[in-house]
Amino acid sequence: MTNFPIFDGHNDTLLRQHMSDDPPSFFSESSTGYIDLPRAKQGGFGGGFFAVYTPNENYEVEPEDYLTEEGYDVPLPPPISQRNALAFTNAMAARLFKLESEANGQLKVVRTTKDLNFCLENDILAGIFHIEGAEAIDTNFDALHILYQAGLRSLGIVWSRPNAYGEGVPFRYPSSPDTGAGLTESGKSLVRECNQLGIMIDNTHLNEKGFWDVANLTDAPLVATHSNAHTLSPIARNLTDKQLDAITESNGVAGINYAVNMLREDGGLGTDISLDEIVRHIDYIAENFGVDHVALGSDFDGTTVPDPLKDVTGLPKLLDLLKAHGFHDNELQKITHGNWLRVLQDTWK
Repeated sequence: MTNFPIFDGHNDTLLRQHMSDDPPSFFSESSTGYIDLPRAKQGGFGGGFFAVYTPNENYEVEPEDYLTEEGYDVPLPPPISQRNALAFTNAMAARLFKLESEANGQLKVVRTTKDLNFCLENDILAGIFHIEGAEAIDTNFDALHILYQAGLRSLGIVWSRPNAYGEGVPFRYPSSPDTGAGLTESGKSLVRECNQLGIMIDNTHLNEKGFWDVANLTDAPLVATHSNAHTLSPIARNLTDKQLDAITESNGVAGINYAVNMLREDGGLGTDISLDEIVRHIDYIAENFGVDHVALGSDFDGTTVPDPLKDVTGLPKLLDLLKAHGFHDNELQKITHGNWLRVLQDTWK
């Protein structure tokens, strides 16, 4: 492991494995997907938030079907049931815990920052159990407490669809993230319950009114695990300067997403772009809001990334570019893992 192990804000590797009829072993190098253990070691990938996400059944749309004169406007998917989401969540969480049990000490599901530090220092892949979209959580929060005891330490209130707690942003370009109503009363109660338990709240995918509801309620740092700068790429999914100001004031962090449409100024889906596009977003936040408030949030296995990156093995190229751009060692330590450690230290109980 290098001096800059990369701890990452978001991946969908569990979903990729779960949805495959014959998934490759996580412990063997594969030519498919973005992350497995051998490639993680090659790329200096120390771990990250392993997302558990429940997709809509029989619902697939292509952005090309929703092109506008200026870009695209993909509608929000319909809500899903709590019962189905909880069953799917349990199955995906079990997959994460089974990987841990099969890893011979090479992968650990971390529940404390002490565990996370130990993993980063000893070349053990660290995984945080994260849920993307709170559909699995009943409004009495019984499931939340059970999942917390199982290891849940991070929760995204919504994905880009409505649920009992709030509404996500559509995949729309160009667009402000101000696209709908804020948190429901249950959503506000969920924020308070997560604060009490010490579960990190992820504002990624949440619309702007919901973001401000969280900001006004939470006693923890504001976090968006895989969202970029709206000023540089005006897609609804990205963060405005005002939101980035609030993240900074709370001593929080934004993890830069490698999704090409969230990096590009034109919102395009073409992958033939330079890794400089990732550096551009990192540099914008570091220069305007402080290097303490930017990290990495790849969205590996959940999106398409720039061709030069390819997969997790391309991360050293990104580090080289950041060094060439003038980021010093102490700044690289913050961007690659230190900022996540600080935020989790301030959030977890």
